[in-house]
Amino acid sequence: MSEQKPEQSTARKRLQTAMAMLLFTSHRLPGVRGYELRRRLGKNYLKVIEALNHRLEPMGLRVKILFETVVEQPGEEDYDRARYFITLAEPLTLSEVVAAGWRVDELAVLAAALALLFSRGGKAPRKDVMELLEAKMPKWRVESALEKFMRRGYLVDSGDGVLSVGWRAVAEVDQKQLLKALTDLQTREVT
Repeated sequence: MSEQKPEQSTARKRLQTAMAMLLFTSHRLPGVRGYELRRRLGKNYLKVIEALNHRLEPMGLRVKILFETVVEQPGEEDYDRARYFITLAEPLTLSEVVAAGWRVDELAVLAAALALLFSRGGKAPRKDVMELLEAKMPKWRVESALEKFMRRGYLVDSGDGVLSVGWRAVAEVDQKQLLKALTDLQTREVT
């Protein structure tokens, strides 16, 4: 077997370091900030992340970059403050979701709650969310599901009766795709 060149060995080591940093949580939230990656991987950390993305692609995974604020042309400072983590490249099918242990009715609660929150700019009174969901499900089931999604980071209760979109929903849920799916569903029901 041929010996690796020093550049290949360094690149491989950087990929391993990036993968370890992204997979193993050292904070309350998963993933890692850009400045932490820069500190460990060097100033070209974005190229390492890009190479890691190419390695993860065949496995159906990708590195997601979540900026603190919506930025059209992100600069170096924006990338340094952004959070990087590994997510699925494509949405799961319904059978995969059920096999992963999710209940369909809980997913319906999450989808409806997120759709309402997205349509109102990311925040809404908890009372409004509860009213919407209680029209279709028992109150105890709605409360149970909302608490579960707050614990998992999909929703945030600010304490003053306002629910907002959590970090995990921002990271894992494609807002446009969710709203499009709900709109398509509604147009099919009308016709």
